Amino acid sequence: MAPRRPLFTLGIEEEYLIVERATGDLAISPPPGFMAACREALGSQVTHELLQAQVEIGSSICRNVTSLRRELAGIRRTVADCAAEFDLALLAVSTHPSASWRDQKSVDLDRYRILTEDFQALARRLVVCGMHIHAGIDDDELRIDLMNQATYFLPHLLALSTSSPFWEGQDTGLKAFRPTIFGDLPRSGIPERFASFADWQGLLTDLDEIGICDDPTKIWWDIRPSVKHPTLEMRVCDLCTKLEDAITVAALYQSLLAYLYRLRASNHTWRHYRQMLLQENKWRAQRFGVGGTLADYGQRRLVPFSELMDELIDLLKDDAAELGCLPELMRAREIVQDGTSADHQLRVYQAAIAAGAEPDEARRQVVDWLIDASLEDVPA
Repeated sequence: MAPRRPLFTLGIEEEYLIVERATGDLAISPPPGFMAACREALGSQVTHELLQAQVEIGSSICRNVTSLRRELAGIRRTVADCAAEFDLALLAVSTHPSASWRDQKSVDLDRYRILTEDFQALARRLVVCGMHIHAGIDDDELRIDLMNQATYFLPHLLALSTSSPFWEGQDTGLKAFRPTIFGDLPRSGIPERFASFADWQGLLTDLDEIGICDDPTKIWWDIRPSVKHPTLEMRVCDLCTKLEDAITVAALYQSLLAYLYRLRASNHTWRHYRQMLLQENKWRAQRFGVGGTLADYGQRRLVPFSELMDELIDLLKDDAAELGCLPELMRAREIVQDGTSADHQLRVYQAAIAAGAEPDEARRQVVDWLIDASLEDVPA
């Protein structure tokens, strides 16, 4: 008897930057009452991140994208309202347009003290935020198999989410600079392939016994089996500024896993390619976002991302319809056409410069856009 298809329940973690409303600068030392207000409103769904100017949130387990949208909208609005009480604002973005990592203060908790001690300047530079999407998969072996297959599509997911074109006040020329900063950490980037769940467990044992890493949550791959939950955690994405962009990425990820499961159930699998080739596509996603090309390794040529997304939507639409997220999946075409947060930020900046603004003022206009866009389509 064939195993029952997983429900592919969804959960999302987002990391926000907190800025001073008056200046647009990162709130290096927010008032203690800010986090207290967030926790009073959201309980364990809100926590500290590495820096005092960051907040991390986590949804509950959601059956579909409709409930995920409702919950994420409520959390974003609540954190933004708590911030407003202290003349602060929320930015859903992976890097701040002008902040310097040298000015930031870390949170005084053991985990972050150890992280900073272990990785020194690499940790202190982590003024970056990400978005992690969990998909519920109870079966251990299936979770590993789907991770091996889904790795091919990580660059596609990254391209749709890019929101980090600036670093320390400079236009980096990349649509996503966050992966470069985060990728300096060990145990990051595209994961290796595993033959089985036991193979994965064996790696964790080796890392622990050798003394390299005794905490599996410090394996920061772009996709990994969660050690806290029976989920496959996708971590490659920048943080989507617009709520609906985040929901679109979640719908694509959920539909993709359902499609790959369907292949497996019929004794098929997505072809595996060298990690180096996948890394090349990830780089192209970082550099060009939705406006560039990725390599189609089956066709052995570079293909416009818009064409690849059309093909991917055609592959996934039946599974998306069954999961109830077809409209959200189809919206990926709108992101490709209109651009991601990175594209919008660059347009705002370039328009301000063209209108005669100095670079500092142009970057401030980007922050203002981010404040508004972070709550776009979020009920008051």
